[in-house]
Amino acid sequence: MKVLKFGGTSVANPENINRVKAIVQNNHTDTIAIVVSAFGGITDLLLNTSHLASNQDLAYKKGLKEIEDRHIDSIRALIPVKAQSTILSKVKSDLNVLETLLEGSFLIGELTPKLSDKIVSYGELLSSFIISEFFKAEGLKADFKDSRQLILTDENYGNATIDVEKTYANCNAYFKNAKNQITVLPGFVSSSGSGNSTTLGRGGSDYTAAIIAAAQKADILEIWTDVSGMFTANPKLVKQAKCVSHISYEEAMELSHFGAKVLYPPTIQPVLNKEIPIVIKNTFKPEDEGTYIAKNNNGNGKTVRGISHVSNISLLSLEGPGMIGVPGISKRFFETLSLENISVVLITQASSEHSICVGISDDDVEKAVQVVNTAFEYEIASNKIKPVLVEKDLAIVALVGDNMKSHQGLSGKMFSTLGRNNVNIRAIAQGASERNISAVITKTDVKKALNSLHEEFFEENIKQLNLFVMGVGNVGSKFLNQIKQQKKYLKEELKLNIRVIGISNSRTMDFDEDGISLKDWETTLANGRKADKEVFFKIVKKLNYRNSVFVDNTASEQVSESYPDYLKNSISVVTCNKIACSSDYDYYRYLKQLAKQYNSPFLFETNVGAGLPIIDTLKHLIASGDKVKKIQAVLSGSLNFVFNNFNDSVTFHDIVKQAQEEGYTEPDPTIDLSGIDVMRKILILARESGNQLDIEQIENDSFLPKESLDTKSNEAFFASLKKNETTFQKMFKEAKDADSKLKYVAQFEDGKARVGLQKIPKGHDFYNLEGSDNIVLFYTERYPNQPLIIKGAGAGADVTASGIFADIIRIGNF
Repeated sequence: MKVLKFGGTSVANPENINRVKAIVQNNHTDTIAIVVSAFGGITDLLLNTSHLASNQDLAYKKGLKEIEDRHIDSIRALIPVKAQSTILSKVKSDLNVLETLLEGSFLIGELTPKLSDKIVSYGELLSSFIISEFFKAEGLKADFKDSRQLILTDENYGNATIDVEKTYANCNAYFKNAKNQITVLPGFVSSSGSGNSTTLGRGGSDYTAAIIAAAQKADILEIWTDVSGMFTANPKLVKQAKCVSHISYEEAMELSHFGAKVLYPPTIQPVLNKEIPIVIKNTFKPEDEGTYIAKNNNGNGKTVRGISHVSNISLLSLEGPGMIGVPGISKRFFETLSLENISVVLITQASSEHSICVGISDDDVEKAVQVVNTAFEYEIASNKIKPVLVEKDLAIVALVGDNMKSHQGLSGKMFSTLGRNNVNIRAIAQGASERNISAVITKTDVKKALNSLHEEFFEENIKQLNLFVMGVGNVGSKFLNQIKQQKKYLKEELKLNIRVIGISNSRTMDFDEDGISLKDWETTLANGRKADKEVFFKIVKKLNYRNSVFVDNTASEQVSESYPDYLKNSISVVTCNKIACSSDYDYYRYLKQLAKQYNSPFLFETNVGAGLPIIDTLKHLIASGDKVKKIQAVLSGSLNFVFNNFNDSVTFHDIVKQAQEEGYTEPDPTIDLSGIDVMRKILILARESGNQLDIEQIENDSFLPKESLDTKSNEAFFASLKKNETTFQKMFKEAKDADSKLKYVAQFEDGKARVGLQKIPKGHDFYNLEGSDNIVLFYTERYPNQPLIIKGAGAGADVTASGIFADIIRIGNF
């Protein structure tokens, strides 16, 4: 025998009911019991309508009309016209009784649990009758059986307890004499010994199916729903979640208890005792394998089988010195909650006995606080125990797996993964069986927590980075194109899945929670909303993605001032913007400290030397115990380009203009030519070497005339270059006569830094530096005479973008 249960979505409309019929037809077995829920949404509609009636709100009649229309329309869509009359008559008769019950509730202004059970039972009673008649009309050998005649319970209305012995006897007697292969039964409904309608509580249709399966010792229980089994996590929150093909009863119960909605926890108990397998299948994709639940989970040695969660949890804490060593405190606490039917979903207690902490539903908080404070009124008044403490808006995330107990370090791995993503843990619970490790977290962190844990335990070490990119000009656009080009390689070779979630320029910004397509990001951005850096940050924070990275490709001081906001929320910052790291020393140190405190990398390799690994090399030197004695460098790709191409046959103005047009200079070329850019770079290197220095302490021997330095616009600046061409030609001639080349050099030694134009003679390391290349010479304790040299392209959008890309990869490897 097989028992098949179909949920509300599976029988939501005539189209879906036809799917159910096809599934039933494909089951070739002697006896099939079909347990069905109410049509999708009808149970909620019945509850809402009954509450309107009890509040004497005439709007309940509108709800009743909708209930009637749904069922009548289904009959007309499913049953041939010739066979409709008898069925319509029966259904309308039931609907008339329902109307009478609602009218009674309206007249007395009351809805008792007993009356509520009678009203809500009509959802399953009507759906199962209509479906059984549809099966008959389609030629299936089917009968309808009212579950209230089989399942007997007490009179705990709303969540009745079954009389197992009598129920099993009734089921055996009925199916022993069943005339047809198929029996259709309503789920959820039952009856008391006195004949009153009762219900089996939330998920009761699953429970009905399990009871029948256990009573008949069925070969299998199939639960048909709208998902293809139990998943490693909620697929609505974790898009990478996978179906678990095999799982044990105990694992399924843990996952069901902690939010896996495809199965109601008590369902498992009747079939567990009889070792009857359960299969979770998808009505809409019947070909999918689904999840097979049995005694042996066939987990192939996997430790964590699933990650689940329960939302809307509050923590209640009872604490105080008067609890230590006093027997019975825990008993009184839990008994008080139990007497008020308040369910405890998590318990944790300090070994000092100073406090007890429990997790309960948000809905029960106010009642729980009142009754616990009343129960411990004497101890609270005596200052032996504090009034109960409450933390709301929480959730529980749980790792589940039978094999977890035989593997060390899972708890540490779980908590460190959450910690890396700034998910604060409020409480922890772990049973001795180690089948479940639970952590209470803030409700807003659930999605990030689930995705982080799923990535850690299920995704073959593929790490997802979620980027929020501000600035998509020369550098930013090259950066996005590089990501698009390398996306497949990064995923296959480096196990990094990089998604761009948000982008912004100075005019517009746009976000896509599933990742912006980099094939046409320009169009996407052009059609975005108005740019606003404060709103941009708020959206990044609200999205609350794991492994979030803010990428600043601008030269904006205002944007650099927003870095603390990101770092404090464990959002990494990668920037080519030199302003933050060359601003006041205290701000530089503050950003570095925030990065450590919130475990959010702050990387700025491109601040010095574009894509050259200058800062990274320096960090490794310092980390390995070396000490920097002196730094000599040509750090401006733009100035090097200018002086490598300037001679007595071209004007200084034309060369600078060319450098700007080819992207070697900042948008404001005075930043480069005044030496400010080089000062910032040597300042950053000095600081990264462990020295405290501010930019005002750097000596700048500028080669520009004061007139050029004082200009307020690019037009005025370039006009001043033309005016002072004689000065520039004189500089070139003096260097040429000395058989030297002009290079703008930065130097740091003995705690002092200076920058300026120098005549570099033949044989010097700087003499043959071509194009826009940079070069850095590190003289250290280990390299006292022959310096460590880093040389290469130090300017240009492509190399700067590649440097930013390299920092992103570094974060991915943290």
